[in-house]
Amino acid sequence: MKTLISPALFYTLVVSLGGFIFGFDASVISGAIGFISEQYQLTSWQQGFVVSSPTLGGLLATLFAGVVSDAIGRRKTLIGIAVLFVVSAAASALAQGYWMLVIARFIGGMAFCSLMVAPMYIAEISLPEHRGKLVSINQLNIVLGFSVSYFSNYLLLQWAQSDADWVTSLGVNEHLWRWMLGLELLPAVCWLVLLFFIPRSPRWLLMHKMDAEAESVASKLFSKEQIEQQLRTMRASLQKQVPPLAQRIKTVFSSKIRFALMIGLLIAIAQQITGINVIFFYAPTIFEQSGVGTNTAFAQAVWIGVVNVIFTVVAMLTIDRYGRKPLLLFGLTGIAISMALCSWGFNQATYQVSTKAATELAQKVPAPVMADLAPMVGTAYDNDVAFKNALSEHLGEDAAQTHQGAIMAKAITMNATLVLVGITLFVAAFAVSLGPVMWVMFSEIFPNEVRAVAISVVTVVNNAVSFLVQLVFPWELAKYGAAPTFAIYGIFAVLSLVLVWRYLPETKGKSLEQLELDLGSRSR
Repeated sequence: MKTLISPALFYTLVVSLGGFIFGFDASVISGAIGFISEQYQLTSWQQGFVVSSPTLGGLLATLFAGVVSDAIGRRKTLIGIAVLFVVSAAASALAQGYWMLVIARFIGGMAFCSLMVAPMYIAEISLPEHRGKLVSINQLNIVLGFSVSYFSNYLLLQWAQSDADWVTSLGVNEHLWRWMLGLELLPAVCWLVLLFFIPRSPRWLLMHKMDAEAESVASKLFSKEQIEQQLRTMRASLQKQVPPLAQRIKTVFSSKIRFALMIGLLIAIAQQITGINVIFFYAPTIFEQSGVGTNTAFAQAVWIGVVNVIFTVVAMLTIDRYGRKPLLLFGLTGIAISMALCSWGFNQATYQVSTKAATELAQKVPAPVMADLAPMVGTAYDNDVAFKNALSEHLGEDAAQTHQGAIMAKAITMNATLVLVGITLFVAAFAVSLGPVMWVMFSEIFPNEVRAVAISVVTVVNNAVSFLVQLVFPWELAKYGAAPTFAIYGIFAVLSLVLVWRYLPETKGKSLEQLELDLGSRSR
């Protein structure tokens, strides 16, 4: 019986559902962190650690994910990852205290290694001419997860502010951030069940001498004309016995694949050091800094999610047509311009609580807080750091953190549209380039026998940079302000653009075996 979609596409859709859960898990904290910080009175460093702790878990898991997936197979590894997502979602929603929440999110972060295992599996079941599109489906699911989390956060916020009886009975208003984090259970459980319906990778099966099962899987994936050719190509690349782990690790750092490793590290660092996870994980916080208020900040985050999805689809339609390198050059140029716009917008901002603004704030802010704010009324500040420091000095750290969004919205004078345009351009440029291209190239540039280990190495570096960027962002914002912070990301984008233009090879349309030969010769 014929199916509506090809088996390769069906298996890709199932596996890439993990990308959706990653996107949801990673970005849902953007809406919850403000309420968590208010409840537990977190410092800027503690806020950064709550947001970045999953990335730290991902960094640890990625060290072993490649080895584990080589040993037990891609499918079993993905099933284990799905279990981690389920446990983390439940524990995060029920967390009692700061450290319990950090640990729960750390466990979920260990499942982030799906970002390397899923593209590996998809690449190994794909034809070369379709590989870019199929691997990009995982990235599409990631950005769909981002978008859905922004929308669900906004929807839950609106419900929490309503007077509906069911909102009170379910505790949505009282436990808003717990509902935000707990919704992840639904897709996580679905993914866990669906993973039992996909086969093992034919390349992995051949690697472990399971030829009969590999041929059976190949018969589902490829046409009769393609089966023999694809299996012959796979066997040719696996003629040598799979080396022991120690030897594979040594090979990754040897001159044999030096060039491929350099390219992998370049893309891994560029993807994170330009600030993408700051945008995704702190989107409402960034928009609040422009003075638009909490509700509008959440709504703008939804818009960012939609833009992310649209331009990821654009990348999927163009990655196998125009190639990897042109998309990266285009995207990095857009990122550099967008960060310049954001930096300029915040640099031109001024802050002053006028008498009129103070009168309007009195309707939202408690009287004791307004009394403490009185000495600041009429005083102008030329940057966000000076204004926030003054708030902390007059109101105290706790009250300043609780009411900063409302006060900032009334005090700031700036072109908030410029910031929205800058962030939108950043997300569009990233979604069409570094987002999908990195994972596609990771699945392409390393030799078959060390692919899993090599992808682990570059993904660890990617996670390490991501963790540091997320961790220090709240501190950077408090210490240096928004304008210098975004300028730093723009500088890194320009540097990455130069390096990609100078060194990156094109990989579109080439078989994994052909790429191994080409990049090996470049290493020599």
